[in-house]
Amino acid sequence: MRPGSYQFTSESVSEGHPDKVCDRISDTIVDLYLSHDPEARIAVETMATTNRVVLAGEVRGPRSVTPDMIENAAREAVKAIGYEQDGFHWENMTVQNYIHEQSVDIAQGVDSAENKDEGAGDQGIMFGYACRETPAFMPAPIYYAHNILRSLAEVRHSGEVAGLGPDAKSQITLDYRGGVPQRATSVVVSTQHSEAMSNEEIREVVRQHVQKNLPEGWMCPEEEFYVNPTGRFVIGGPDGDAGLTGRKIIVDTYGGAAPHGGGAFSGKDPTKVDRSAAYAARYLAKNIVGAGLAERCTIQVSYAIGVSKPLSLYVNTHGTNEVDENAIPAILRDLMDLSPRGIREHLKLNRPIYTDSAAYGHFGRDAREDGSFSWERLDLVDQLKSAFNL
Repeated sequence: MRPGSYQFTSESVSEGHPDKVCDRISDTIVDLYLSHDPEARIAVETMATTNRVVLAGEVRGPRSVTPDMIENAAREAVKAIGYEQDGFHWENMTVQNYIHEQSVDIAQGVDSAENKDEGAGDQGIMFGYACRETPAFMPAPIYYAHNILRSLAEVRHSGEVAGLGPDAKSQITLDYRGGVPQRATSVVVSTQHSEAMSNEEIREVVRQHVQKNLPEGWMCPEEEFYVNPTGRFVIGGPDGDAGLTGRKIIVDTYGGAAPHGGGAFSGKDPTKVDRSAAYAARYLAKNIVGAGLAERCTIQVSYAIGVSKPLSLYVNTHGTNEVDENAIPAILRDLMDLSPRGIREHLKLNRPIYTDSAAYGHFGRDAREDGSFSWERLDLVDQLKSAFNL
């Protein structure tokens, strides 16, 4: 069963967006700790404003990770993004570090002991989603919004196009007919730029990357193509607008096309189910769609702090299922241990693999040899097909 005709919009923001700068710093610090101790516990928040970065949160990790190393990691994250501007510069910014030891009350709930398995780091609900709209099993609006900004970032980093700044946003509205995306009805891209670039130059640069990343024939009408609608975007990044970790959770996931449990991912080690269970839910949903059990799939899992087993597992195939939907949850539980420890071990999450996930979405990416984006693998497809005799 497919829904009818409608328009749907998703947005993306670049690695240089103030909130994404903070996500990048927080995840760089997560990777720093995990590179020294795979069992480290990290919950780090970042705030960025004009030439200032403030770090806060709690950790339980080795003393080999020093305050100087943490500050250097923050600076290197900002440098990698490309900020060398008067109002925000990796070398000149002040870094204030208020990270402290993890609460013993939280630690005792999470730690395994005697007959108690490792518990969830918090209560909460997490969602995963997959569909057949794109090769990445992602909803089309967020998929193309990410790709446009990633394409612009590539030419900025390479120097192929001079004058682009790190801060950028995109927004795409797609026309759906019978539940299938057909074309873009509007495209919005705002990108930071140098004083030397004219509005016309910026518009043509952006146009090339929009057309390159949308399917042929999908470009919106010229009057619905908006580039830097305010007319000027020279001051950007944390100098133009303060940033915080975890404020772009819809950009990080499915662009609003699927539910979100509310918890952010960046800055958290994988004992935090906000992160690891959301990855597991995406992994299972993607394999269900990849196996041909359904064209769309939403999965919800829930946890209680200190409790290892998930409290619930919900599967919704939105009427697109080719098998008995009610049989799917039990099979998923057989294929994957959804306890916090089980998820971490199955997806091998206790590795420094999170920095690259801080921009352009945590989902719809290619699984890599270093273990990054392991939740994007399709390695349960054969087992799911076998379970349903497909």
